[in-house]
Amino acid sequence: MNTGSNKPGEAAVAAHGATVDESEHQGERELGSRAPEFIKARRALHLSWQVGVFVVGLAVVVAGIIMLPLPGPGWVVIFGGMAIWATEFVWAQLVLRWTKRRVTEAAQRALDPKVRRRNIILTSVGLVIIAVLAGIYLWKFGLVMPWKIEDQ
Repeated sequence: MNTGSNKPGEAAVAAHGATVDESEHQGERELGSRAPEFIKARRALHLSWQVGVFVVGLAVVVAGIIMLPLPGPGWVVIFGGMAIWATEFVWAQLVLRWTKRRVTEAAQRALDPKVRRRNIILTSVGLVIIAVLAGIYLWKFGLVMPWKIEDQ
């Protein structure tokens, strides 16, 4: 398992081939393992640490995937599992950094006054359409409770 390096001044290679240098991203932590130094000093212990982190992260991600169709905060749990993996694996750190940038960009776009105005207008139009359809249904069929069964 390649965890990259956490030595200062080194660069990690992203999936698209560009290098990510720490000097470019102020405020971001170094890439690489966050295991304690006494674990990183021993190869076998570090490998078992990585396997443990991978298994725990995998269990959390699988639980999140199961929660997607079932009740529960599926996406939150999936990103929690990715955060667990990011404590040890460079690829997970890069995925989380990319996700954080995308979420920040989407939040900035959502706060744009023109976009907010458009969203409010579209929501209002949708609510009016739903109200009109519900009114037509009630006018045509009346208010009949589906669980009320007449005796025959």
